[in-house]
Amino acid sequence: MTQAAPPAAAMPPAAPAASPKSRTTERSLARRALARPEIGALVAAVGVYAFFFAVAPTFRQADSFATVLYQGSTLGIMALAVSLLMIGGEFDLSAGVAVTSSALAASMLSFQLTANVWVGVGVALIVSLTVGLINGLLLIKTGLPSFLVSLASFLMLQGLNLAVTKLLTDNVATNAINDMDGFDSAKAVFASEVTVFGVDLNITVLYWLGFAALATWVLLRTKFGNWIFAAGGSKESARAVGVPVNLTKIVLFMTVGFAAWFVGMHLLFEYNTVQAGEGVGNEFYYIIAAVIGGCLLTGGYGSAIGALLGAFIFGMVNQGIVYANWNPDWFKFFVGVMLLLATLVNLWVRRQAARR
Repeated sequence: MTQAAPPAAAMPPAAPAASPKSRTTERSLARRALARPEIGALVAAVGVYAFFFAVAPTFRQADSFATVLYQGSTLGIMALAVSLLMIGGEFDLSAGVAVTSSALAASMLSFQLTANVWVGVGVALIVSLTVGLINGLLLIKTGLPSFLVSLASFLMLQGLNLAVTKLLTDNVATNAINDMDGFDSAKAVFASEVTVFGVDLNITVLYWLGFAALATWVLLRTKFGNWIFAAGGSKESARAVGVPVNLTKIVLFMTVGFAAWFVGMHLLFEYNTVQAGEGVGNEFYYIIAAVIGGCLLTGGYGSAIGALLGAFIFGMVNQGIVYANWNPDWFKFFVGVMLLLATLVNLWVRRQAARR
């Protein structure tokens, strides 16, 4: 009788082949990282920080860094609103003088009426929102490019700022209002200092970070954020799927108006008086900060975090030059270099993301 062969020894299971998903996942993560608008600004911010940390010992001090953050915040709050408008496909060249207009309105109205300064603050908010509303309506009703509409607003506001200030004060600056009712409480809201980890920060830094978080949430988590990207990408396609393009653009212009009011109130209560000719040229810094942060001039692409980083880079360069004991006249040269490099980096990043 033939004996049955013993069962073969159980072979150890073969090692599973490397899952193709791991490499696919890595590529997917890399693609998503490169596709983020703010990645170029993040790299630039790290590079600028490391550079001034190395060449300017004063830059390394906590108090000095607080000043950097303050410089970034006053520009960054406006840059956030301007970046949202740019993502929506439009520009606002009146943003710089609009800040001064809001401060002048609050200061002169309060002084001339001998009223509580909060009355001036409230009226200034209405004025700033109205300017944004008019810009948006003119854009829609005339069909003119926002460049021309806001350029006209820029010139008119600049003329009004000077003419009305001289008419009411016989000077190019407003009267001091620090002894008026409500000044101390308004200063506490718009221009006070808070201590964070033993370092005194101007409250605008906290507002700046808060507004950046809010803008990011709106862009990425709300229907209105989708409308902004759609309106900036293609107005016709956006309208075809039911996006209220006109309403979206009007709200974005009014958002710039709100930011101009907020920064204007800070300047008023920080310095107590306002020069009528201030603000001219700042609109370009707002746009440049947004572009450095990844916003495209053609619209439909960008992020609030990128605008925050762009303004932070501005603050570092502005103060870093001072801390390094360089001639401050170099600042605009560095701004031009940053704009050119940021544009090239953003272009390269988008191409690399498209290839992967």
